[in-house]
Amino acid sequence: MALSGLDIYKLLPKTNCRDCGVATCLAFAMQLAKKSVTIDKCPHVTALAKDKLNAASLPPIRLIKIGSEDSEIKLGNETVLFRHEEKFLHPSAIGIIIEDTITKPELVKKVGQINKLNFERVGEALSVNIIALKYSKDKSAFISNLKYVLENSKLAICLMVNDTAILKEALELAKGKKPLVYPETNKNIDVFAQLAKEYNSVLVVSDPDINNLSELTLKLNKLGLEDLILDTGKKEIPEKLSDLTQIRRLALKKNVRSLGYPVICSIEENDFYACVNEASIYILKYAGIILLKHSNPEQILPLLALRQNIYTDPQKPLQVEPKVYPIGQANENSPILVTTNFSLSYFTVLSEVEASKIPSYIISVDTEGMSVLTAWAAEKFTPENIAKSLDSSGLQNTIKQKRVIIPGYVAVMSGDLEEKSGWEVIVGPKEAAGITTFLRNLS
Repeated sequence: MALSGLDIYKLLPKTNCRDCGVATCLAFAMQLAKKSVTIDKCPHVTALAKDKLNAASLPPIRLIKIGSEDSEIKLGNETVLFRHEEKFLHPSAIGIIIEDTITKPELVKKVGQINKLNFERVGEALSVNIIALKYSKDKSAFISNLKYVLENSKLAICLMVNDTAILKEALELAKGKKPLVYPETNKNIDVFAQLAKEYNSVLVVSDPDINNLSELTLKLNKLGLEDLILDTGKKEIPEKLSDLTQIRRLALKKNVRSLGYPVICSIEENDFYACVNEASIYILKYAGIILLKHSNPEQILPLLALRQNIYTDPQKPLQVEPKVYPIGQANENSPILVTTNFSLSYFTVLSEVEASKIPSYIISVDTEGMSVLTAWAAEKFTPENIAKSLDSSGLQNTIKQKRVIIPGYVAVMSGDLEEKSGWEVIVGPKEAAGITTFLRNLS
């Protein structure tokens, strides 16, 4: 649990020497509590006090990194239970399971399909993060699959192996990739821990009982292994949801360091709808990694969109840069449309303009990420602001006719905008869906 300023003050030398650059030890303690300075600024603090302060300053959920530089996934380091308190930091990693029973042609097709699971939504790139290779009975097929994936995909690797000899061979192949080791059993956990430490990998620790899981992480910490992922095994959704919530709450509210790690959920469900439903619940409630068998775009995109929504900042809307965007081969005769810099508003307008096949300009006005009606009500989307954007756009020196199209919902400002900007104002459709037809019929 975080220490208060007074708790920190009790650990300081209380000499008010000012060697830290602050007038008093109490003032320095208050700055430490706000994390605006570090304890290293005090040259006189004892080693014991320094250790206590450093321990108290550790994040309640450890930051875990998986994968190599070009595929690195960051998990954990979360500080709140609810996203309205503060933004969730590191999105759930989504991985696709490939079993060793798959044929070579099926493997080639599957990996190619996974590599293409890249989408753009409101200006953000979305993709899956992990390929999980599962060993069941065929060692040669498992190793062959791993070699193919390492050569043909940049995604992070998860090794779902219960055999330590096969795992060692796989880790040797994946050396430098910092894979995730997922044995799904506690048998030979000491050997798995030794291999994970030797090959700089992250180890999944599994037990259906949270108390036993806590004891296991403490045991592994004593062995020098700090990079861990927790798993409570295969359970019904309500039980799994309870585990996820309890682990998060104990780590954040009770400062149980032995449970302060991200949690993995492996979904064996073959039914598409049941799988998406289960994965959605785990994204909403604290899963650090979700592994599933499905890899069709229509199955993955809904999960990526949900993840994007959950891991955006609820206090800061998604925004695009406020500026002029030429669409197509925009020229001196192209129409000019005005909208806000709220991402959803901009990309909705963009899609309709592109569909019209009419080269155009879109001016995104800075409304602090608010939509058209919200910004208008908050006096962020005003004739003055739009006129200012038109003036700074430089389009008046490019186009033949100074005409601008505004959203139909703010038609009331058209007269005032004409007066303040000196531009002819055309009222466009209220809904973006009408833009395509509107532009095609614009004379």
